[in-house]
Amino acid sequence: MRMDAGQFMRLDQRMNQIPRLIQSAEILQLPLLALQERIDKELAVNPVLEVKQDDDPRSDLTPIAGIDKDVLIRDEKSARQNEQRLLDYEYDRSLSHYNRGQSSGDHDAKYEAMQNTAAEPESLQEQLHKQWDLQDEIDPASRAVGHVLIEAINADGYLGRPLADLTSQVPPEYAGINLEQVLELVQERLEPTGIGARDLPECLALQLQESNDTEPALRRIALSLLTKYRTDFEMNRLPQIIKRSGYTIEQITTARKILAKLNPRPGRTLVDTKVPTITPDAVIEWDSDTQCYQIRLADERMPRLSINETYLMVARNRGMDDKVRKFLGKNISNARWLIQSLEERRSTMMRVLRVVVEAQQEFLEKGPNYLRPLPMTLVADQLGIHVSTVSRAVAEKYVQTDRGILPLRMFFTGGTQNADGDEMSWEAVRGKMSDIIAHEDKAHPLSDDDLVAQLKAQGIVLARRTVAKYRMMANIPPARRRRVFA
Repeated sequence: MRMDAGQFMRLDQRMNQIPRLIQSAEILQLPLLALQERIDKELAVNPVLEVKQDDDPRSDLTPIAGIDKDVLIRDEKSARQNEQRLLDYEYDRSLSHYNRGQSSGDHDAKYEAMQNTAAEPESLQEQLHKQWDLQDEIDPASRAVGHVLIEAINADGYLGRPLADLTSQVPPEYAGINLEQVLELVQERLEPTGIGARDLPECLALQLQESNDTEPALRRIALSLLTKYRTDFEMNRLPQIIKRSGYTIEQITTARKILAKLNPRPGRTLVDTKVPTITPDAVIEWDSDTQCYQIRLADERMPRLSINETYLMVARNRGMDDKVRKFLGKNISNARWLIQSLEERRSTMMRVLRVVVEAQQEFLEKGPNYLRPLPMTLVADQLGIHVSTVSRAVAEKYVQTDRGILPLRMFFTGGTQNADGDEMSWEAVRGKMSDIIAHEDKAHPLSDDDLVAQLKAQGIVLARRTVAKYRMMANIPPARRRRVFA
């Protein structure tokens, strides 16, 4: 077999820009807090990136704040020597930056950061296991099976699996133990009351049995509503309950109020479920001077990035080491693309927000019933961009308005026309339906067919199944469950 070495020319196309385009799309999609984290990460790993100081013009002798004054030579005739010393200083900084793992000082900083990080809170299972271990007078078999049951308790505090499914997880030496009896023990011993219940009625019944501030007679009525008359109670068939039980409507109403005060999710009281903080990405506010809505991005605290001039000078110096120039060239290229992506993000978001304000001005002035249909495809065509770009620009973003902080995506919705030919968004239609239900006669609530008729009277024609779907989306129960008995 013959082997030859030679030079050949080949023409092909390579998708070298794909990673850059992916990065640009990711930058556009990030909400404000995530974008801040991304910028902080890039500042940490890219030595050529720095925060732009617009109000602090840099001196030729101090390209980086904090440089040791002894590095510089004060003789004005030694400018070239000054430049070389500055470059050497920057090389040392670069090497130490990328080898900071070998520095004891950096190790100390990481250790301090770990020490200052808040510890993860205990999970629900961890707290319940500890409670169970502290219980006295429990035999080893029940204790072991109790731990198996605790593992099956979900975040709300309910036993998430049937007892029959947990039999296989019981240790072989305790295979004959009665799971029902152990579950009763778990429900009796663990706090808060209601932990380990298999469904909502059992959870509320456990709490009622432990309640000391409820009259025994009313407690018995409430318990019977959860057990003996459970189906009729869930369907709000109170006349049937009255007929079968002999209770008065006043007794049932009082018992219902007692049940409403109980905790339907006892597991949540043990776990700190923090509501995530929403930081608006933009602000839309009325300007009384210009008599129009003004838009601004809420990124005042975001650092403005630039590329260190000294590193640029080093990268252009062909007399420097090739490895150093290649290293700096790659980081300079990454920094430029990041800065460009950030500027494109600002520009795209402002363009999209202007279209939103123009289309939804009535909503901003009058409220939810005036939200207009605004498909993303229409916005994309108007701006001359792809619909996926619009989707990324609004994804997970929030905007602060006079009507509160709202998800930006809510402004983009389909809709229908009313009898006058005016466009109405589905959100506005749901708002109309909710208003009708809010003002209905509670003793004779409107059925879905009645809602269809009421909406038609206002010029909105919808099918019954559509009305039922919107009612369920708004968590509004059907008419028979909304009825209030006198």
